[in-house]
Amino acid sequence: MSQDLYEILGVSRDADDAELKKAYRRLARQYHPDVNPDPAAQERFGEVSRAYEVLSDPQKRAAYDRGGDPFGGGAGGFGQGAGFSFTDIMDAFFGGGGQGTGTGRGPRPRVRRGQDALIRLEIELAEAAFGVSREIKVDTAVTCSACAGEGAAPGSHAVPCETCRGQGEVAHVQRSFLGEIRTLRPCAACRGFGSVIPDPCRECSGDGRVRSRRSLTVKIPAGVDTGTRVQLAEQGEVGPGGGPAGDLYVEIHVAAHPVFKRQGDDLHCTVTVPMTAAALGTTIEMPTLEADVVEGSEQVTDLETSFELDIRPGTQSGTEQVLRGRGVPGLRGGRGDLVVTIAVETPTRLDARQEELLHELAALRGEESPEGSVKPGAKSVFGRLRDAFNH
Repeated sequence: MSQDLYEILGVSRDADDAELKKAYRRLARQYHPDVNPDPAAQERFGEVSRAYEVLSDPQKRAAYDRGGDPFGGGAGGFGQGAGFSFTDIMDAFFGGGGQGTGTGRGPRPRVRRGQDALIRLEIELAEAAFGVSREIKVDTAVTCSACAGEGAAPGSHAVPCETCRGQGEVAHVQRSFLGEIRTLRPCAACRGFGSVIPDPCRECSGDGRVRSRRSLTVKIPAGVDTGTRVQLAEQGEVGPGGGPAGDLYVEIHVAAHPVFKRQGDDLHCTVTVPMTAAALGTTIEMPTLEADVVEGSEQVTDLETSFELDIRPGTQSGTEQVLRGRGVPGLRGGRGDLVVTIAVETPTRLDARQEELLHELAALRGEESPEGSVKPGAKSVFGRLRDAFNH
């Protein structure tokens, strides 16, 4: 290669790294074989790559400026000693930026945000409905107190890595049809951090954090349900190097209640009454969900532990009574309903006198030999399909 390397790139002899890289990217877009299949362009691309390889390396550039042979006597030509950075080719086509430095991503930080943590907490239905404050135990990573998260033993500090000179990456050269392609990989000596800890902390082994069990108070808002997650900001795992903690999520599981069954914000329950009470009517004292709340709780100030439920005369089994506003408070306000289903209990054992009285009642009502009434039941799937086709 007899032509001056600076002339090949079209730059002055005092051009800085940014100018060199800009010129190389412009020429690479113009002469790269994938863009310009002309053999002359391929040869030109080899010259451009070789020129940039020399001028972008301070030692080779200094040797060239002194009149030396930066290629070590190797033959010129594309594919023979044309060592160039693969990342520079990618920059040329995709506009990647090393800002003229030719470097890659650089060292990765030792201090990073910690992961989020998740624990599950079981509470009672009344606690889910009206809210509660509970103390929980969590086992997470916390900042090491011995080294304050730095990872180095007291009195020592991390030092720059001698292998990568603090860059966190080392170059690996590989031959290909494009010549010598240089790729950057994380430094194995420092694991990409750019620094090493010669004397790690004995408490955390250089990680900057240790496991610890601690107590937290979590406030469960009124209206939560199974699956609801309460977020406690920055109460999760502390990050490596003493980095900021992630969040802690408390997932709620509501235990089954012996009386009430929850459906959304509504409560459902079944009340069983004797046949005579259903026929004549009666009043039943019903417990409320508030009866499960500990008296003096800050969550509920007015405790109504029971109310009277009126069973109207002639109530049939399966009848529902909807009591407005006696369900579960909603997370966004309001309150659901209480749905009470009446189940009429028919006696299975009668003594002689009870049986005699029922016979007298049946005679008075003309029900000694009732025919009953038969109503059409629900059709099967095949019956519904048949009717659909018939229509």
